[in-house]
Amino acid sequence: MQRELIARATAAGPRWQSLARMQLSEQEIGMGRHADHANAGVLRRIIGEHGWPDVPLVGQDGATAAWQIALRADSDAFVQRAAARAMYAAGQRGTASVRQWAHLHDRCLLNAELPQLFGTQYLRGADGLELEPVRDPDTLDTRRAEVGLPPAADALRDLRLRLAAAPRTPAQKHDAPPTTSFTGSA
Repeated sequence: MQRELIARATAAGPRWQSLARMQLSEQEIGMGRHADHANAGVLRRIIGEHGWPDVPLVGQDGATAAWQIALRADSDAFVQRAAARAMYAAGQRGTASVRQWAHLHDRCLLNAELPQLFGTQYLRGADGLELEPVRDPDTLDTRRAEVGLPPAADALRDLRLRLAAAPRTPAQKHDAPPTTSFTGSA
């Protein structure tokens, strides 16, 4: 199960990084959406049989892969919401990342056409990246701190820098030191 989750999320990773830079063809975008939908089906089955695939069950890499799949499960709101609920419970037990859960929770809120709570989701606007609507923006940084996220302004700056950087080749990725950051957005 862990290998399957890791393989699916890893295979999708560079493709979606290119998408963020608007470099994919319509056919590639369609294939990516198909893969995301298929991955959501696998995650649905795993959550149904085992609950959230947390660190004790699938290891850190598998748990991160499950989170990435849940984030991309926009075509299946049921799976995304079920993943958020299961991941929240695992986070309360200390076996899943609360920071990652915050990203998924925001994604679920936006997909339900509600403002996000933690300010982790952005879209490309006329002036570059723009924060999607946020509930009670005056207390955003307080809520972000409660789940271990940096202030919103710092996160936006870092996201802009990551997207402006040239994509790394597979060889460069293996030369880099390991990272402990598992955030997929800001």
